Amino acid sequence: MREAGAAALPEGRRSAEILRHGSLEVRWYAPRGSDAQTRHERDELYVVAIGRAAFVRGGERAAVAAGDVLFVPAGMEHRFEEMSPDFATWVVFYGPAGGERDNPFVAR
Repeated sequence: MREAGAAALPEGRRSAEILRHGSLEVRWYAPRGSDAQTRHERDELYVVAIGRAAFVRGGERAAVAAGDVLFVPAGMEHRFEEMSPDFATWVVFYGPAGGERDNPFVAR
């Protein structure tokens, strides 16, 4: 995690790319202050690495902490709020644009 936290942020990005293979993309995300991210084209997982926060996904809100795993389907609004000063999470993007077909969170 120390190396991920030290990774440079590319211009215009809020997270650092750590690994890419095929459709899999692993990033390190450590927002400070506020989380201004937008909806993403692909499905994603968050694995909270350090700290705690409130996680908002669609109309849901949940307290999250290190070790929690969160799923966000492609196209769904989401963000972290009330983050502890040390908050950081792994972000895993995968699959095609528009997300996987069988998605229990999104009506098709």
